Amino acid sequence: MDYNTATPRETVCLLSPEQIAGPYFRNSKLIRRNISEGQDGIPLVMRLAIVDAMTGEPVIGALVDIWHCNARGAYSGWSKVDPDKEVDADTIGSIPRTDDHTYLRGGQFSDNKGVVRFTTIYPGFYAGRALHIHVAVRITAGNNYLEERHVAWVGQLYFPEVASRSVLNAREYRGRTVSRLTNDQDHYYERMGGEASTLDVHSIGRESHDDGFFGQLTIGIDTFAVSSQIRPEDFDKYTV
Repeated sequence: MDYNTATPRETVCLLSPEQIAGPYFRNSKLIRRNISEGQDGIPLVMRLAIVDAMTGEPVIGALVDIWHCNARGAYSGWSKVDPDKEVDADTIGSIPRTDDHTYLRGGQFSDNKGVVRFTTIYPGFYAGRALHIHVAVRITAGNNYLEERHVAWVGQLYFPEVASRSVLNAREYRGRTVSRLTNDQDHYYERMGGEASTLDVHSIGRESHDDGFFGQLTIGIDTFAVSSQIRPEDFDKYTV
């Protein structure tokens, strides 16, 4: 499979629902494809296509930020927060930061096909949630933070249960004191998109999952919408 040209499954007619930004949002201002920073875990290559849900046309030059926890459930900036204890997962800024690490965070501008690509690791989980990746899409006037217009969409991406079970058996993910939630047990998953928010995931290696996974999804957004989850001033307030 050519992971640069693979066609995502057809979701272009669906307006992707917004989901909570969560307490671990921060604006790292890191424009980069590889966000792993050497974190241990099963490799994950992601291809996201951002399209206008009204027309199906690619959204070009959008700034797409992603962030997620590491194999043990910790987020950079909050590395000292115990991921085996449930926290208030709804409100931005509800948990004080503990450090200045930036692993597993970064952004890319969508290309002329509306596509962004990231190299990272398959996320682990923290107490009370299924495995997921956060995404924020900002509509810009150009490939420049200073020409940003507005935050149009904030969401979360989930993983097929078969792939997640395999990953969580790997050494880097084992030994937790709390059990993860499956997608169906996570009320955010059921309430906010379910299958439409689940990445299409394939194993890269033929013989072993150790070589990692490739995940892809087409995200349909309203480019004129203003997000209810992250406001423009939040990017200034929660900047590194």
